[in-house]
Amino acid sequence: MTTPTTPASPARTKGGELRAKVARLLADRPADTLTIGDMARQLGHSHGAVRNAALTLVRRGEADQSGSGQPEFRANAKTAAAAQAAVISPPGTHAPRAKAAQARTTITAAATPKQTGPIRRPGGQVYHPRELADLPDVEALNRLRDADVPVLLYGPPGTGKTSLVEAAFPDLLTVAGDGDTEVGDLIGDWTQADAGGYVFQYGPLVTAMTEGRALLIDDATLISPMVLAALYPAMDGRRQIQVKAHKGETIKAEPGFYVVAGHNPGVHGAVLTEALSSRFSVQIQIGTDYDLATALRVDARVVRVARHLAYQVELGELGWAPQLRELLSYQRTEAVLGTNAALANLVGIAPVEDRDAVAAAIIKTVGVKKIAPLTLGKQLPASTTRQPPGTTAPTHRGRPR
Repeated sequence: MTTPTTPASPARTKGGELRAKVARLLADRPADTLTIGDMARQLGHSHGAVRNAALTLVRRGEADQSGSGQPEFRANAKTAAAAQAAVISPPGTHAPRAKAAQARTTITAAATPKQTGPIRRPGGQVYHPRELADLPDVEALNRLRDADVPVLLYGPPGTGKTSLVEAAFPDLLTVAGDGDTEVGDLIGDWTQADAGGYVFQYGPLVTAMTEGRALLIDDATLISPMVLAALYPAMDGRRQIQVKAHKGETIKAEPGFYVVAGHNPGVHGAVLTEALSSRFSVQIQIGTDYDLATALRVDARVVRVARHLAYQVELGELGWAPQLRELLSYQRTEAVLGTNAALANLVGIAPVEDRDAVAAAIIKTVGVKKIAPLTLGKQLPASTTRQPPGTTAPTHRGRPR
């Protein structure tokens, strides 16, 4: 969008306002599913900013997401309420963090970890903490935050990097990175207000800095190094940035501001530069906890398949193995469509070059004779079409009255 040369006294936009705008747009069209592009064009914001707002609504349970390729969003029962106010997070989540961050001292390990049980994430999903440095991972991340030690989480997609950060930091803001992410998606950009004229919409980096909140740069290594450079002054000793697009305004980080990033090695286009790596003093590898998958009652045979494939990936013989996300999806698919369909779908979601190996592992471990990607077959005759569950064909006895 072209920045106006002489904006007339732009007012500072409240945090969360774009999220409320997205919610209002979805609520006004309850029967429609909208893509990021649809919403960005109608709202006049960048794709990245709209994507971040829409995904936040989904995580909070205030909108629904569908589509395996280009995501689509739709209103649900909570969307209309989300459109009424620019709510950032539940009351009381900021003050305790700010107080803890104001006294930054050397932290000794506590005798008893504080957070050991399942934690409910903002979207309602339950996260099961794992061990990290003899602590529950969520507590380890909170201690690193209190000490202002930035963290980079790396591992294959679907291993729970984002889930961990959401469970650890209820006040989290997220930037979903990709090759199209621009500086404006981090810092902010000019946008046309509902009442006309232009206002400067602050981005998630500025919001996190001014409110002392945690900021996740997801898929950080897909973002251009030139864009990420805008983040670095906020992370070093300066703890401030200059918003050149908004009169050269200086933004200073409040106590509690913290940056964590996610990196998916092996994903096309993901490059961990030395400049980015050096900003994160602690780098944690995240893999799938196959024992957790078993504990969550995923079919033990399928978990064995995943372990075997993961070992082949480790040896460099294969490029893909099901992670926890795929295993939980398998479990849900099996409950709806049955075991054979769920196994076929597991083959189908693997990269084309790895499907034969995935199918072979399933055949050997599960015992099926043949398996192929889930595919539509021949059209069924009308007489053999199944009735929806719980319905029966009407029968008539005698003459109707």
